[in-house]
Amino acid sequence: MRLRLAVTEDIPFIMLLVRKVVPLMRATGNFQWGDDYPNPEIFANDITIGQLWVAELENKIVGISAITTDQDPEYADAGWDITEKAIVTHRLAVDPDCQGKGIARALMNQAEEVAKYSGISILRVDTNSKNMATQALFPKLGYQFSGEISLAKRPGLRFFCYEKLLS
Repeated sequence: MRLRLAVTEDIPFIMLLVRKVVPLMRATGNFQWGDDYPNPEIFANDITIGQLWVAELENKIVGISAITTDQDPEYADAGWDITEKAIVTHRLAVDPDCQGKGIARALMNQAEEVAKYSGISILRVDTNSKNMATQALFPKLGYQFSGEISLAKRPGLRFFCYEKLLS
């Protein structure tokens, strides 16, 4: 597996991955992603500011993750001080045909590498309350459950927040 920063030419392939993931998310009651989000413009912005990572297997994009410092204001509802610098993982997805191969773990580990390189000791992530896969993964990677929030940009949905502190 190879991890690298995404480039603009990757967007069509990233959108193919999103179109494979969304129906599976919906089938489990997870409506975090849909026809409006994430979209090519969001990924183009992620690429422009150098925060979108892709995982490749055999030269095919099989995973994505935006590794950012963007904290939603609602994170304060999880008891987090959002004025503290933190590395935050957003838009994590793995090709359904490639799940179970450690791709999400590798992308989350990349967030740790970005944090270390940036001198940031706090890692944060949120996930839809219906996303059982990430709720199982994050604690295995040393993330602690911090609380449940709602997000104004995704009304009616509940999100679980997780944090990891690097020593």
